[in-house]
Amino acid sequence: MRILHVITGLDLGGAETVLYRLVTAQASEAEHVVVSLTGEGAYGARLRQQGIAVHALQFPRGWLTLRGLHRLWRLILALRPDAIQTWLYHADLIGGLAGRLAGVRAVCWGIRNSNLSRETSSRHTRLTAHICAWMSAWLPAAIVSCSDRAALVHQHLGYRKQKFTVIHNGYDLSRFSPQPRVRETLRAEWGVSPGMQLLGTAARWDPQKDHANLLSALALLARAGKDFRCVLAGAGMDGANEDLVRLVSENGLEDKVMLLGLRDDIPAIMNALDLHVLSSSYGEAFPNVVAEAMACGTPCVVTDVGDAAAIVGGTGWVAPPDDAASLARIVGKALEVLQTPRREMLSQACRQRVAERFGIERMVAAYKAVWSGCGG
Repeated sequence: MRILHVITGLDLGGAETVLYRLVTAQASEAEHVVVSLTGEGAYGARLRQQGIAVHALQFPRGWLTLRGLHRLWRLILALRPDAIQTWLYHADLIGGLAGRLAGVRAVCWGIRNSNLSRETSSRHTRLTAHICAWMSAWLPAAIVSCSDRAALVHQHLGYRKQKFTVIHNGYDLSRFSPQPRVRETLRAEWGVSPGMQLLGTAARWDPQKDHANLLSALALLARAGKDFRCVLAGAGMDGANEDLVRLVSENGLEDKVMLLGLRDDIPAIMNALDLHVLSSSYGEAFPNVVAEAMACGTPCVVTDVGDAAAIVGGTGWVAPPDDAASLARIVGKALEVLQTPRREMLSQACRQRVAERFGIERMVAAYKAVWSGCGG
């Protein structure tokens, strides 16, 4: 099969990461072509290095233009894909329309958001989602959601229920795996002693990730006498971010928090941690970092957003979002448990859960089944 993927952009993000893993997986036997409605972002060059054709249409971000739609239509006519997989609302709408106008009936939408409130989503995004809900009766042949909660949210919005398939994100367990030597090397580089408990998170600077809540919880732990260190990695998580630096200072955490900035060694970071913390307050559907940490044998504390609680199951801990006191209490409890013999058992259970439920091969096979089933 030739599969054409249409995505809003190729910057670093959850949808973009899953797209990259899907089209470059060894288990994938299809020919993949990727179209970005905007620019090439961080993933354009990486995809080309893996032999994937990439087309960047340079749409004005967030806007549908007749010229852009015409360019996409002509590209689809030239490529003649067996199926079109779209990613995110604007690509669902634009890619779906262009595909159907080009005569491709096997259009599969991608849903990757679990929150569409006025407080957390722009008016333009909410309008696009509502238009897609109305069009879902006839435009897509199938709708793929990465999480159960996201599927329910969109079905309540009016998306056609019978077209949904939930395909959880998949992970390469050869890349995300326990690596004791890497753990030791990175901790030594950061000046973290073997006995010091190290927690952290990998997430870009964004209100959705709620770093303010995390730092407030860490301040409570520090005042309670807990001895720990914390690393924060991701776009905007560095000393140039004045708002972040101010939050660290206001919470008195200068000697406990290290700002790593954007990193490309996430498996190594997950190995270095004793505990990964997801502090998001909204918007998550299937947060990649949780399963990535677990695949490396690192237990997680997560806020109850999207499918985060379902990912950890009985291998981790769940806290309510927007509640620093509860997050501090649960992180403190987790750190205590990880100082007992249960640590090794939890570590093995984390990796086993990801291997059984969220392997990359399972995700690839599920997508291929959807594309074949809708005529691809």
